[in-house]
Amino acid sequence: MPYDRTVKPTGTFEETVEAVRRALADQGFGILTEIDVQATLKAKLDHDMEPFLILGACNPPLARQALDADRSVGLLLPCNVVIRTEGDQVIVQAIDPATMVTLTGVDALAPPVADEAARRLDAALATVAEGSA
Repeated sequence: MPYDRTVKPTGTFEETVEAVRRALADQGFGILTEIDVQATLKAKLDHDMEPFLILGACNPPLARQALDADRSVGLLLPCNVVIRTEGDQVIVQAIDPATMVTLTGVDALAPPVADEAARRLDAALATVAEGSA
């Protein structure tokens, strides 16, 4: 089962990061965490790798609904969005919110929370993809 939603915009890595931030904000997501994997691995292990950024995106009303349904779903929050490169291609990937339902087995997460989160993440990803066309 795929657990990601992926787009491949045509902008630069930096342009894409800014486009993702704007698109997520437009869909009601704030960024709670930001992990620059490239910088971290360089600093900690002197390992060189391609640009790789993980944004922890949260829509507070949806997070509350998910936590009200099952407190353990906090293990799967926030929704991770990855911006990375593969060769000359920038790739944006978001976790598929249906993964929450599959992993937890809590059906109450599906219609009200996972479906709405998916709709909003898909809209943000579509904006990023269309903006690069």
